[in-house]
Amino acid sequence: MRIFFYLLFLAVPTILLSQTKDTKESTSSLKNQSQNDTTKTKVASIDLYRVITIDRDTTYIDTSLTIQKEYSHNYLRKDIFGLLPFANDGQTYNTLQYNLADISPYPEFGFKAKHFNFLEANQIKYFSVATPVTELYFKSTIRKGQSVDALITLNTSQNLNFSIAYRGLRSEGEYINQLASTGNFRFTTSYNTKNKRYYLNAHYTFQDILNSENGGITTTDDFESEDPNFNNRQRFEVFLNDAKSFLKGKRIFLDHNFRVNAKKGANNLYVNHQFNYENKFFEYNQRTLLSTIGDQTVSRFGDSFLAAEINDQTRFNKMYNRVGATYENTTLGKFHFFVEDFRSNFYYSRILIFDNQGIIPSSFSQNINSAGGQYEYRRNKWNGTFLYSRSVTAQSLSNLDAKLKYELSDEIQLAFQYQNINKLPNNNFNLHQSSFVQYNWSNNYKNEKINVLKAQATTPWVNAEVQLSVLQDHLYFDDVSTPTQAIERIQIIAPKQFDGTINYLSIKASREFQFGEFALNNTILYQKTEQSEAILNVPEIVTRNTFYYTTFLFKKALFLQTGFTLNYFSNYFANDYNPVIGEFFVQNRKQIGNYPNLDFFVNAKIQRTRIYFKVEHFNSSITGNNFYASPTNPARDFTIRFGLIWNFFN
Repeated sequence: MRIFFYLLFLAVPTILLSQTKDTKESTSSLKNQSQNDTTKTKVASIDLYRVITIDRDTTYIDTSLTIQKEYSHNYLRKDIFGLLPFANDGQTYNTLQYNLADISPYPEFGFKAKHFNFLEANQIKYFSVATPVTELYFKSTIRKGQSVDALITLNTSQNLNFSIAYRGLRSEGEYINQLASTGNFRFTTSYNTKNKRYYLNAHYTFQDILNSENGGITTTDDFESEDPNFNNRQRFEVFLNDAKSFLKGKRIFLDHNFRVNAKKGANNLYVNHQFNYENKFFEYNQRTLLSTIGDQTVSRFGDSFLAAEINDQTRFNKMYNRVGATYENTTLGKFHFFVEDFRSNFYYSRILIFDNQGIIPSSFSQNINSAGGQYEYRRNKWNGTFLYSRSVTAQSLSNLDAKLKYELSDEIQLAFQYQNINKLPNNNFNLHQSSFVQYNWSNNYKNEKINVLKAQATTPWVNAEVQLSVLQDHLYFDDVSTPTQAIERIQIIAPKQFDGTINYLSIKASREFQFGEFALNNTILYQKTEQSEAILNVPEIVTRNTFYYTTFLFKKALFLQTGFTLNYFSNYFANDYNPVIGEFFVQNRKQIGNYPNLDFFVNAKIQRTRIYFKVEHFNSSITGNNFYASPTNPARDFTIRFGLIWNFFN
């Protein structure tokens, strides 16, 4: 803590004093410069520092300090409204808002609870900058450790950009066996020819996510009793004292296009290609099989083939190619036609033979070819994208995605989306092998059918979003422990497919009220499900309210932002987390929620440096120990955090 204040008091006077210039020295310097150097120095405008997505949507490097920057100052570097973090940084997140953004019809690796801080191909950003740019992010973690994210990007010429970045975290956590250690390395390059005829974006990533897995605390009654003997969270018994999970992945990605006609005109023809090769590896390791719960000894995940040193390993690789041609007419829009080739292999090192289950194969491979088209229309106030693709091989999948935006004015925009997906199951639903006997399965599930209708409105008065989803043949993980096993604290999880229909409705609204230098920022989410069984469980109400104050100090050299944030969600049967399969599963034994979480923050901006200081969950000792991230995992306690984001423009 004293390091933070030392840096703050060291930085503030230095930067403030740098704002005052000696008049005589300045005048003399200017005269000498005018006599000896007639070259004018040009300052690059902000629109020359561009951040570009894979869809070529462009924003600019932003060094401002807003309430949205406060919300995104966390390990994921984004607003996590709708996500419920576990007690330690670098762990998984429970899901409060069921959001179906960016669904792919293709099968994925699985182990989704391990992927919240795993950067997928569409999350990588590309750059084009007038001068070299460095961004440094730092935030303190829970007990010993630190969280950092460093980025350097430069253009060697106007047409060629490189960036290199590394996000790393190490956090010990408050509870036994809760260490998190992660790393996300990424390298990007962007290139275009001088005549703008050829464009290329490419990246390489290497990511590893290591978590000690304690399986949650064994006695939630002790936690809720507020016994001061347990104020030291290390005194709680946990199910697993030496288990850990490890996810790592490498990816090579390439997206480029070439204009056939030499000069761009009213009619243009492009050839496009996208390539994605990725391999992933998931390992669950547990040295000691038996868990101690009071005076009871139990095998938490049931019988095992091994008496100790469990080391389950799952491997996956995929190669994706998309080749297409685009016809562009300045009046009619863009017509894009493409073919896709998707190949994946999900595999283990052995074949298992059971008397009652038959054979569990060692691998599950897929080779899928698809064809489709996309139409884009951008003219005046209208912006539309309409996509349809369908497989032409034995595996059945399809994707219909229609998006339409209308700008009524600079301050009012309307957006609509309809998506109909016939999605293949993720690989770990169809195949899983483990040293735990009841965690082995081989299935042939039907495709999930997903229909999503969304409407969004951005106005000066309120930002609103409505989503209606209809899910058929929904896949999920369930607790299939027998009543006897549940009494003995044995947890058996297996995949299931719901043969009914799930209707899901969400309404989200946000509005900020200004009172001079004070402001009240509000976001509220309402959700409702209609289903014959409790499969998709979400809280009915999720809300976040921030009351804050902003002002300039020291002749506007320092911008101050300070306030309070309330996070709340109504109680519901939240999904629980299972480390063996790296997934959340449905449970109906314990509800969590109906608990206020209060934070206090003081942030400051000095030139291009933003400094963050936060007291998280300061009401924990007042409002009782009833705060959970999952039924067996308490949420974060009272914590003091500090950090900064520092941009350098050379």
